[in-house]
Amino acid sequence: MTTAEIKEMATAYIMNTYGDRKLALVRGEGPYVWDADGVKYLDFLGGIAVNGLGHCHPNVVAAIREQAAKLIHVSNLYYIEPQAKLAKLLIDNCDLDQCFFCNSGAEANEAAIKLARKYIKDQGRTGAYEIITMENSFHGRTMATITATAQPKYHKGFEPMLPGFQYVPYDDLPAVEAAISEKTCAILVEPIQSEGGVNTPSEGYLAGLRELCDKHNLVLVFDEVQTAMARLGTLFGYQSYGVVPDILTMAKSLGGGVPIGGMLAKKHIADSFVPGTHAATFGGNPLVTAVAYATVRTIIDEKLGENAIKMGAYLVDQLMKLKDRYPIKEMRGKGLLCGLVMSIDANALAAKCIENGLIAICTNNYVLRFLPPLNITAAHVDEAVSIIEKSLAETV
Repeated sequence: MTTAEIKEMATAYIMNTYGDRKLALVRGEGPYVWDADGVKYLDFLGGIAVNGLGHCHPNVVAAIREQAAKLIHVSNLYYIEPQAKLAKLLIDNCDLDQCFFCNSGAEANEAAIKLARKYIKDQGRTGAYEIITMENSFHGRTMATITATAQPKYHKGFEPMLPGFQYVPYDDLPAVEAAISEKTCAILVEPIQSEGGVNTPSEGYLAGLRELCDKHNLVLVFDEVQTAMARLGTLFGYQSYGVVPDILTMAKSLGGGVPIGGMLAKKHIADSFVPGTHAATFGGNPLVTAVAYATVRTIIDEKLGENAIKMGAYLVDQLMKLKDRYPIKEMRGKGLLCGLVMSIDANALAAKCIENGLIAICTNNYVLRFLPPLNITAAHVDEAVSIIEKSLAETV
């Protein structure tokens, strides 16, 4: 089928929740994808941080084939070998103690919200249920997670929002402390706000949140749906800042392309989940956990966190060389979660980049965001920068 034929069929039969999607991608290899008309693109969006190993990595493909021929799904009423192996691998490489697996980042954050509330109530604080979240955050599309997402544009049309969330500015410790009351049970924060504009924390902010939680007996939850799996240079983003949360959520790059989410927690908090308190039918099934295990093993064994730091720094350096000629304000981010901040609307620039063969995305209107595979090379960065420069020249 051609792109036009796919678009016609999709428009007729699929709900219009994504607008005009422009491309119909049918094949991928490494950092490249091809559309239905055979046009090649360099993918620096990576399925929105999902394709951490690029497209169709041999280890991911092999894991899918091997597990699919063995066992695809059984209920969580039974022990699942790949799930146990994945949990051990993750726990062996972090400071938390136990896992829960689900299907997406939104589900992981739902689980974290439930666990935080349940733990605090188990401590006898029955009136504590509120969670403090940050303006410009993004935590998912379910009713609880869009309520936690402190951006009014995501709330419009779905009111009333659920009770139990307080919003404060990101990177503002005094505002967080002022919002704490006897009703507060947790603080939920992204180490870096990716969807909100690639906003990074100032020195001491995350550590300050840890201190406030310790002082007031609150649960500190890190939403690492986009920052986990070496995106910032360490396997988990919190490791880049030296601040350990009580609960951590993840998804995106965890599965190398298959849908999986997860929540990690300290054991004394995880113990508040007992049989009957939470579940997920498809969560952590044999297929997705076998693939996730292969993905995480590859990220660790190939030291892709080190490559993320190196290539992220190189991307920043090359793009900043364009600053004197174009309306570029700065680069934000860490590792391979990067944002090119423009002083003009960046939506047209993102569209032009796609037209010229580079897939990136505009967020918060002024930020061109990059989430490329963790195993990209300097040659891929050079290719991307060349397309961005061409696109800037044609847009500005």
